[in-house]
Amino acid sequence: MVYQSDESGAAEVWAQPVPPTGAKFQISTAGGQQPRWRRDGKELYYLSPAGQVMAVPVTAGKSLERGAPKELFGGMQFPRRLEARGFAYQPSADGQRFLFSLPAGKDATPPPLTVVVNWLTEWNKK
Repeated sequence: MVYQSDESGAAEVWAQPVPPTGAKFQISTAGGQQPRWRRDGKELYYLSPAGQVMAVPVTAGKSLERGAPKELFGGMQFPRRLEARGFAYQPSADGQRFLFSLPAGKDATPPPLTVVVNWLTEWNKK
């Protein structure tokens, strides 16, 4: 399992086995958020505080062997409103492509979200 925690005083990416054994491993080295696994489990991705997409090779066994984080590409400026809604990116299964959720322009604002409640009651009246 991979997750983000500020237990060290700063937001970092951690991993631990499931079911829990008490072992945990710090993945990021200079801050990190929004961790994602590559589908085959051989690499972890996360966003650095500067918005760089970082990759860390991992090998799971009795322990989690991990390599040094390396920058894949950087300079992504994710608006806080996107970060608050969940993951701002998704790697492809092989980790060769990434899909990002970004506004459609420098100053674009997302459209309002309309939530309809009790819609079934109105539907049944027809």
